Amino acid sequence: MKPEIVRKKLLGWYATHRRSLPWRETSDPYAIWVSEVMLQQTQVATVIPYYLRFMDRFPATEHLAGADIQEVLKLWEGLGYYSRARNLHRAAGEVVSRFNGRVPDDPATFRSLPGVGEYIAAAVLSIAFGQAVPVVDGNVKRVLSRLLEIDTPVNRSGAHKIFQEPAALFLCTKHPADFNQAIMELGALICRPKNPDCRCCPLSGLCRANRHDQTAHYPKRDAARKIPHRHLAIGVILKKGKMLVVQRPMDGFLGGLWEFPAVPADEGQTDREKFEAMISADTGLKIAMDRRLTRIRHAYTHFTLTGDVYLCRHAAGRVRLKSAHGHRWVTLRSLRRLPLHKSNHKFLDALEAALEP
Repeated sequence: MKPEIVRKKLLGWYATHRRSLPWRETSDPYAIWVSEVMLQQTQVATVIPYYLRFMDRFPATEHLAGADIQEVLKLWEGLGYYSRARNLHRAAGEVVSRFNGRVPDDPATFRSLPGVGEYIAAAVLSIAFGQAVPVVDGNVKRVLSRLLEIDTPVNRSGAHKIFQEPAALFLCTKHPADFNQAIMELGALICRPKNPDCRCCPLSGLCRANRHDQTAHYPKRDAARKIPHRHLAIGVILKKGKMLVVQRPMDGFLGGLWEFPAVPADEGQTDREKFEAMISADTGLKIAMDRRLTRIRHAYTHFTLTGDVYLCRHAAGRVRLKSAHGHRWVTLRSLRRLPLHKSNHKFLDALEAALEP
C-alpha cells in the first residue's frame, strides 16, 4: 500500500467533506489547544457550546490564567474529566509567566506544561504550528486497524506505540494539519465504531478489512473489566433556610467541585442512626434525618453510582470537616452558581420542589 495514494485520497476527501467547526476557523494556537483538550474522550456536538462559551469568557491565555479556578470549573461543568480544566488553567498560568502568553512551539517545552500529553502535543503542534507530527487517537486507531488489519487491541497497554508507526508512515509532511484532521474526521464520520459507511470511504479500495469483509471485526479490543458499583447516602442538611455543601479536594477525583455531604451505604434502606453518625463524623455536625427525597443513578468512567438523597435538619454543632477541602452554607439560588458534579445536579429539581413553601 503506497502512502502517497492514501494521502492523496484522504486529503481530497477532507477538502470536500470537512465539517465547519469553530476551532477550524482560527489559527490561534491557544484556541486550538483549548478545543483539543475539550475533545479528549468527548463528542464534537457536546464540545461546541462549551468551547464557544469558554472562548468568549477566556479569549486568550492571559484571561484564563487570571481567572478563579471556580469560574473555570463552572464553565466546564457537565463536560466531565475535570482534571482537564484544572490542568489547562495551570498551564495557561505557566504560559503567561514563562512565555509572555505565547503558546510554545517547541515540542519538549510544550510537553512540559500541565496536562499536555502525547496526543495534545501532536495535535496542537501539527494543527497550529504545521509541524510534521502524527496524531494517534481513538479515531485514528480505528481507521488504521481496519485499513491494515492490525490485530493489536486498541485498548491494550502499549498499543499507542504500535499505531504510531503507520500513522507516521502515512502522514503528509507537507500538510500535516490537514492530514491529521482528515484521518480523525474519517474515523468520526465514515469509519465509525459501528456501521461504518464503507461505500463512501475514500480508502475503501485500499482497506484490507473491507476487502476481506472483516470490517466488523476491527478494531480488536481486550475485554473490558467489570465496572464496580457504589452506593451512597447523600445528606441535604438544612439550617435556617440554607444547605451545607462541601468542596472536594482540588487534586482528587472531581477535584475542586462542590457537593452535598455523602457517605458509603449498603444497597437498600439506609440505617438512620448509622447515616446520622457517619455524616456527623464527616462534618462535625449533629443532624436528624427527616425523609428520603429521591434516588439517583449515575455512571462515571470507572464505576457506576446509586445515591439515596435524604433531607436532614441541623441539630447542633459547628462544621469541622474530616476530608473535604472547604464548606459553605448556601441557598438554592447560590448553589446553582457553584460548580457541581453531574450526579448532584440530578436531584436539584426534586430538591427545589421539596423546598417550595
